[in-house]
Amino acid sequence: MTVVAGLVTVLTPQKSFGQAFGVELQASLLPASGGMGGAGIARPQDIQTSLALNPATLAQKKGSQFSFSSGWVEPTINLETRDPIPLAGVQPFAAKSQRPGSIVGNIGVTQDFTALGLPATVGMGLLTASGLGVNDNDAIASNGTSAEMAVLQTAVGAGVELTDRLSMGFQGTVGSASMDGIFADISSSTPAYNLRAALGLTYDLRDTTTIGAYWHTEQKFTFDNFVQIGGPTIPFQDFKVSLPDKYGIGIADESLIGGKLLVAVDFMYFRWSETDFFGAFWCDQFAVQTGLQYTTDRGYKLRTGYVYAENASKTSWRPASARSRRKPVSITSKRSFRTSMNTGSAAVLACPTCCPALISISLPAVCLTRRRTMVRPLAQSRATGSVSARPGGSGAVAAAM
Repeated sequence: MTVVAGLVTVLTPQKSFGQAFGVELQASLLPASGGMGGAGIARPQDIQTSLALNPATLAQKKGSQFSFSSGWVEPTINLETRDPIPLAGVQPFAAKSQRPGSIVGNIGVTQDFTALGLPATVGMGLLTASGLGVNDNDAIASNGTSAEMAVLQTAVGAGVELTDRLSMGFQGTVGSASMDGIFADISSSTPAYNLRAALGLTYDLRDTTTIGAYWHTEQKFTFDNFVQIGGPTIPFQDFKVSLPDKYGIGIADESLIGGKLLVAVDFMYFRWSETDFFGAFWCDQFAVQTGLQYTTDRGYKLRTGYVYAENASKTSWRPASARSRRKPVSITSKRSFRTSMNTGSAAVLACPTCCPALISISLPAVCLTRRRTMVRPLAQSRATGSVSARPGGSGAVAAAM
């Protein structure tokens, strides 16, 4: 599962263990949803999932609640290129990324205002949201091919009960992104910031069954003066990356086994094709995540889940800049199914006496993914501009394939 990871403009991973949604983490590492395959659009079992997915579910959180979770993530990425990339000084190589894993945390707090006569709950959180990474410094021919992108989100949202059964939520998020790489001596670590909005709804079909839906807007980042391609006389250029518009709808039911079994199913759609950079080599993606939670007589929670996500890699792509005449790097396309175990590992700070629902044991959630290795060269800019690989765009520097 890739939480804090990196990004190489000319490389995409063949394998990504436990990360099924491109660079979006969703709720895969959160304390309760992490053990349920990330399911939580309709009835999330922790605060952070409400902030990560559907803000309307904040209305389900009563009283004052605080939650902190942590998890370990370690991607496995194999990269290969069979032709040189002269502009970057890269020779043909095949290597396994040596980037180590990371410990990541997520924090959430909520407060409802029913005591003041307001049917609303406000929530705030600090979330590890997305990223992708690679480090092939051990391969001499790679010329220090390594990069890292991490996106942390500060979210503030509110859920309002419009009727006894219908709730609406809205949320604003400030994303803090950092990018490091792409190749040795031609790029530097650079921060970027931007906003993202979310809108959500929930509706109780009956006391034990809820449906929910959400929409998150696209989030654009511009890393100023990030990369220098074409020699020391060429000015540094900006690099544009964006996270996609994403939509989700889910249903959850707690009527089975006397109310002890929660069944949740979520359907999600990611518009990668419309994003800066990722849209050059990823198409739109559909995913399904399912989860089960069984509550024992002593109040312990046992969870398991399963995730399916379409392979988002494109089989072909037109370069954004028609001026590029460089011979394309050959493509190594490898398809394989890989299973990964997401234990939903998390440490939650809560009092067992006051908050028994927050103390849980999570069984593994299985994530089924497909990934490809693709290697593309960079076209040299003729003037100062920005790196942009958006399909149909006019970025000064673009990948050629």
